[in-house]
Amino acid sequence: MVERRLIWLAGIVLLWGGAVFAKLVVLQVLHHQDYVKKARARQEEVVQLRAQRGAILDRTGHPLAMSVPTEAVSVDPRNVPSLGFDSDLLAGELHLPAAELFERIKAAKDERRGFFLIKRGLTPQEADDVRSLKLDWIHVDDGSERHYPNNRLAAHLLGGVDFEGKGNGGVEKAYDNDLRGAPGRADILTDVHHHGIFELVSTQARAGVGITLTIDEQLQFVAEREIAASVKEHEAVSGSVVVMNPYNGEILALASYPAFDPNNPPETPQEIAARSNHAVGVPFEPGSCFKVITLSAALETTNLRPNSMINCHGGILTGLPGGRVIHDSHAGMGVVPMSDVLAHSSNIGAIEIGRTVGREKLYDYVKRFGFGDRTGIPLPGESKGRVRPLTKWGSTSLESVSMGQEVSVTTLQLARAVSAVANGGLLVKPRLIMKLGGQTPPIEPPVRAIKPETAITMRQMMEGVMLVGTGKTMRLDGYTSGGKTGTAQIFDFATRHYTHTYNGSFMGFAPATNPAVVVVVTVNGTHGLEGFGASAAGPVFKTVMTEALRILDVPKDLPDDIPAKTQIAQNQKGQSIDDVSIADLGSGQPNVLEDSDEDQPAAAAPRGNAFVGPIAPGAQPPAPGPTAAPAAGTVPNFRGMTLRAVLTEAAARGLPVQPNGTGVARVQTPPPGAVLHRGERIRVQFAR
Repeated sequence: MVERRLIWLAGIVLLWGGAVFAKLVVLQVLHHQDYVKKARARQEEVVQLRAQRGAILDRTGHPLAMSVPTEAVSVDPRNVPSLGFDSDLLAGELHLPAAELFERIKAAKDERRGFFLIKRGLTPQEADDVRSLKLDWIHVDDGSERHYPNNRLAAHLLGGVDFEGKGNGGVEKAYDNDLRGAPGRADILTDVHHHGIFELVSTQARAGVGITLTIDEQLQFVAEREIAASVKEHEAVSGSVVVMNPYNGEILALASYPAFDPNNPPETPQEIAARSNHAVGVPFEPGSCFKVITLSAALETTNLRPNSMINCHGGILTGLPGGRVIHDSHAGMGVVPMSDVLAHSSNIGAIEIGRTVGREKLYDYVKRFGFGDRTGIPLPGESKGRVRPLTKWGSTSLESVSMGQEVSVTTLQLARAVSAVANGGLLVKPRLIMKLGGQTPPIEPPVRAIKPETAITMRQMMEGVMLVGTGKTMRLDGYTSGGKTGTAQIFDFATRHYTHTYNGSFMGFAPATNPAVVVVVTVNGTHGLEGFGASAAGPVFKTVMTEALRILDVPKDLPDDIPAKTQIAQNQKGQSIDDVSIADLGSGQPNVLEDSDEDQPAAAAPRGNAFVGPIAPGAQPPAPGPTAAPAAGTVPNFRGMTLRAVLTEAAARGLPVQPNGTGVARVQTPPPGAVLHRGERIRVQFAR
């Protein structure tokens, strides 16, 4: 009996041992990996180590954006004991809206997320208050926060980052992958309370690369200050400034207004709208700035030259389809040299020149200067503007495009176009990145837009704009310069009419003979005479250009003892009227304006003259009429005279003259009528 019991007991033990062994085989052999994974899921936590975001610097090494050490508080929503009570508790310690925080944590819990960031950038007091709660499900971790030390400076260029550390605008978005680097990973073994015991595996985070921009912090500040002041003074809507090296395309400043602080996320529609980069993303009709393109096309495709005579029809052009009438604001401009068409910004003169060029060739040169295409600047949201194909041009599109209507451009596109004039005819790609991770990005070779001789001729004519034309109030102290004003009415797409709200622009370069800098200014949504290009954008151009030449240490090419106010007679405030023109269908007012000047050139043909169209190339304008002889010991008036005539007159009077330049006399010092002292010379500036 005892033996039978022992046998049964031994059998039961063997069966039990066999079952245990079989279970061990299942656990340790057959399903070993499955159970290891389940154990690790309960005992280990994977923590992502965020990489340090790369810094963004200006061309001189000053920081524009950087990541600074900070602390952040996070929770595991799955382990929050009482969602309502605990969200109220955290909201009180972190100064957050309780209801909003409750909804955010609840949403994360519903998604079964194991990590939820409550707030980063804690103050030392907030961090201490949260730690003092000593709650296992709350974590206070070291981290970093994106910081923009100059607040609003270059905000449109830099953009910003979201709460996840991803770029959401500007350079931060365009180069997000480079700036973010590669995150690291840490596998932490925890106890039942999710306290870390030790680190099992760790992969170090790789910091993002740094970026050096081509902009200059000081010049950027001046550009932003001046465009903001102009927009506010003229009660405009927005504005932009581009400062550019015409030879390599480097952007030295790119300002847009309204501005914003990238340190703060946008909260209202107005704050979101303020983040639009008007310099690259908001196109507009350029107005008379576009006459530079029209005249460049004429120099290369026709026999017209700067001294070719153009009929401006006394300031009124009729006979267009639909009864359209185009005006100049210059009363009585008749037949004048083509250089004066640009200098005094005659719309009708530009139309006559455009007609000589023709639709196909004008369209070709519009595209040659890069309009209708993106410049390729590495910023999100760039607009290519609008250039309609020839098949969609209307019956008067040639006339409109010739004077800067029916096309839309950005401030950056204008800067690239005028750079082609300044650098000898090459269309360069704008550069914003000087160094990426210590390496210089490759520079794309420029493409030829116009011939070098065409560019030189256009520079001379644009200098005439500054000497005697619509830009003479923007002359620089110590430097020659070339420029062009532009004002265009804003088109109302709802009513299909042009309004009396304007986009005022000014583009130019300095020095005139060897340009080092290009500056383009646009003020959008101005009103009245003071809202035209010369009044609204011109002063910004003058201040920003002066600062750019100083920062770049560009040598002066005019004597220091000739202040700008004695180089040329200045217009009084309110006397500069823009030459804006488009169809006048009986409203009594011209629809488009553009800058005119105080001193109008004498018309070579009276109003109503039967002569139509440009005079044959090589024809000379009429010689200046006789002037009254100056009193003894006084300086005569040499303006408008050729170099030979000036030297002959000076020799006859025994006056010492120091000429500079070629063409006709534009500026002289001492001024006419002044007393010439013993040993003093008369300096005469000539220009074509």
